[in-house]
Amino acid sequence: MNIALIAHDKKKELMIQFCIAYKGILQDHVLYATGTTGKVIIENTGLDVYRFLSGPQGGDQQIGARIAYNEIDLVLFFRDPLNAESYEPDVFPLLRLCDMHNIPIATNLATAEVLIQGLKRGDLDWRDVVNPKKKKEQK
Repeated sequence: MNIALIAHDKKKELMIQFCIAYKGILQDHVLYATGTTGKVIIENTGLDVYRFLSGPQGGDQQIGARIAYNEIDLVLFFRDPLNAESYEPDVFPLLRLCDMHNIPIATNLATAEVLIQGLKRGDLDWRDVVNPKKKKEQK
């Protein structure tokens, strides 16, 4: 599966902790992230993450384009609903695209954990029918 990881500044530490906790699951998938989020994930977990531009430079829009072309299977967007700055990625365009293309999206830790456990169980294998691709080789 192709998984997009995005986190507002105040949620980056939470994203790091999530990726550490679920590294065993995430390492078997292709990971994409906005620039700064990807950088901190790589530095703190060693996971292989393809980095787009940072959010203020359009990284969330690059991920949105991949969603529109059905190239992303799951989005984990840890957003700060109280203090999102104007320069941080906006969740609403991504929510709309995910709804249009039936892409599961989590905007908080609780939902992300449900989705990652579902991924582990195979509950999201239907995405392979919609978006067939080669499986990432085991390391």
